Amino acid sequence: MAAPLLRLGTRGSKLALTQTGLVRDALAAAVPALAAPGAIEIIAIRTTGDAIQDRPLAEAGGKGLFVKEIEEALLTGRIDGAVHSMKDMPTAQPPGLAIAAFLPREDVRDVLIAEGVQRIADLERGAIVGTSALRRKAQLLYRRPDLEIVNFRGNVDTRLAKLKAGAVDATLLALAGLKRLGLAVGTPIPEEEILPAVGQGAVCIECRADDARTRGWLAAIDHAPTATCVAAEHAMLAVLDGSCRTPIAGHAVLDANGALYLRGLIAKPDGSGLVATERRGPASDAGRLGRDAGEELKRRGGPGFFAS
Repeated sequence: MAAPLLRLGTRGSKLALTQTGLVRDALAAAVPALAAPGAIEIIAIRTTGDAIQDRPLAEAGGKGLFVKEIEEALLTGRIDGAVHSMKDMPTAQPPGLAIAAFLPREDVRDVLIAEGVQRIADLERGAIVGTSALRRKAQLLYRRPDLEIVNFRGNVDTRLAKLKAGAVDATLLALAGLKRLGLAVGTPIPEEEILPAVGQGAVCIECRADDARTRGWLAAIDHAPTATCVAAEHAMLAVLDGSCRTPIAGHAVLDANGALYLRGLIAKPDGSGLVATERRGPASDAGRLGRDAGEELKRRGGPGFFAS
């Protein structure tokens, strides 16, 4: 059997492997050389983030824990491309690596999953909500300070099983992942109530910056509108020095005329304060709009804003 032409690395979770299958199928449809059976190999890589299940990621080093080992595999040549959920990505790549393509973005909203409840406002007073995301925790407590938020780690199936077993009264998950896994559970939460994570719903493919062949193949499937919107969000995040320790949310969209609309916010981890802003402008100014929004949030938040 011939050696694969392209080796794609990703996390070993069902969702990560499903997303990588979408990348494989898109490449096979767009690049004739990759259409043959076996031309693309998928390699599962266990990351530090997958190994840590007993505490919030913020306590273990924050953002980047789901990509470190995969990027090391890229740099050593074990794989040619890395498929990531964009919300797991730091704002900058290691020297020698670059994000080369995005799949079309899925629905960015979070979903509330709770027996017989469809709205955050309808959760019982003092209800226990499981989530490991400081962004979700902070926004939930801002709206419902009576809720009890507990750490809730694990893949989608694990968290749904814990919820069913009664470990918590409710949980929040990303709608994008549920849709990609074919799971129809919960109720989408309006962005006006819970703004998504930067990069949520987007799948990116990273490769070595000097790998012209792989970059050429990936260019054939790159979804430019997603790349533009994520660029604005990540520019905002970079100004705020965002990590898993900082409750930050942001989402950019392009309207029918191609103009960009960005919403962003920062919040105190205990939900006692929240600052939001928005920007509108040409898509060509995505980076500038994001940086400008980040500077405003940083200025209005002021020193010590994140201390709860």
